[in-house]
Amino acid sequence: MSAKLHFRPHINNQLVLFPQRIDEDIAPNDPVRLVNSVVDGLDLERFRKLYRERGRSPYHPRMMLKVIIYAYMNNIYSCRRIEQSLKRDIHYIWLAGYEKPDFITINRFRNRVKDEIDNVFTQLVLILAERGFVSLEVEYIDGTKIESKANRYTFVWKKTVVKNRAKLQQKIRALLGQIDEAIAQENAAQNEEVDFTPAQLSEICEELRSSIERASAEKAKDKAEKARLRELKRQAKELEKQRDKLNEYDGRLEQMGDRNSMSKTDEDATFMRMKEDAMNNGQTKPGYNLQVTTENQFLVDFGLFPNPGDTLTMPLFLTSFQRRYGHMASTAVADAGYGSEENYRFMEENGIQAYVKYNYFHMEQKCAFKADALMAQFKGKANDLNGYAKLMGAQVDSAQVVFASNFTPKLENEAGLAGRIAGSPKGKLVGPVKGENGVYVFQVYNIQKDARQPSKEELDNRYAQQRGGGMIANPGAMAFILGKATKVKRSLINFY
Repeated sequence: MSAKLHFRPHINNQLVLFPQRIDEDIAPNDPVRLVNSVVDGLDLERFRKLYRERGRSPYHPRMMLKVIIYAYMNNIYSCRRIEQSLKRDIHYIWLAGYEKPDFITINRFRNRVKDEIDNVFTQLVLILAERGFVSLEVEYIDGTKIESKANRYTFVWKKTVVKNRAKLQQKIRALLGQIDEAIAQENAAQNEEVDFTPAQLSEICEELRSSIERASAEKAKDKAEKARLRELKRQAKELEKQRDKLNEYDGRLEQMGDRNSMSKTDEDATFMRMKEDAMNNGQTKPGYNLQVTTENQFLVDFGLFPNPGDTLTMPLFLTSFQRRYGHMASTAVADAGYGSEENYRFMEENGIQAYVKYNYFHMEQKCAFKADALMAQFKGKANDLNGYAKLMGAQVDSAQVVFASNFTPKLENEAGLAGRIAGSPKGKLVGPVKGENGVYVFQVYNIQKDARQPSKEELDNRYAQQRGGGMIANPGAMAFILGKATKVKRSLINFY
């Protein structure tokens, strides 16, 4: 006997007498609940000054802030997508309480409160500090470059502006020299090296226009006078163009300030090299230097700077921390990109314990750098081996060097040093010299002239071991190779 199949009823427009709670389908530990709880605890009194007391009642700023923060947490930055989520996603619907602001309203709110978001960020960090997640005593500082949305071909270089402005000043002086009006001559003849300002040129243009109008009112008697008047009008028009160009150059220089470049479409962006270099040609792009401070994996401070390098941003960034939280951090940790004398002095004057490497820190840890430092330190400071041994904290030892043999006692892997020994005269003190395993001072005491000349096969084997294979044309070539091998690629200093 077969049972009858029954489906649950499917009614799209079913009426519900007692609506259920919106958040019934949201998990208790869902991040949306955390956003709701945190924003409810923020002081948004400063948002009130952004609204007018008259007109239609606006959406509550707390609700709008919850929606935008939660959207950013989910990598949604488009106002249109946020609007769609307010109609489709139960999390957004619950946060908004069934409110449905359109994308224009969301964008206007975002632009209206962009200066107050910084205060919201500070309140969030202070909440973390109250609950013991951060101490606000240590700053772990790092930076990264972020590219601007401006076109990469809208660059303006400061050197180019300064150069073109100087050329324009010369053109202005030449044009004023051609104008035979007394007022122009008075402004141009006193000092040719004085730079004109747009205001000065405006005064000159105004007086020239007045002079031209007076001359036009008096009817010209001959063709020469009419031609002179037409030329004067052309020159006055050209002077106005140069005035406008000078005003543009001065505006660019004022916008750049201490920077070396700027973008025409994003005046705050500076052209700098980015980490992402698809063409691998070091192309500069408009961007910003984003500096961040973290503690216990929480972001506690941030700042955007136009400087491509990190060194100049550190004092301003440390001051930003003080302005935000009312005190300087007791400790600052950063990489070698922040190391400079000015930064160390600033941190010392403000009582900040600095854990910041200087620029040459990693280079000084290399063995080659240590070897060069030792050679410069001890060279010429002693007259014999015992004197150098005492200065260098080493000991005097002796070794019998069998030239071109397969093994040299106490000088293994020192082919370059063996060549130096072979080419040194008897009794001469040589050094300090850099080898692959250390810094040496040596003196040849005895040379055995009746030693057996190695065969070609022995020299070939020795060459193959040291140089990775190959044949030697004659036995004397081995001595030449070892004698010239004074430059080493790697210096592993054993005794320091």
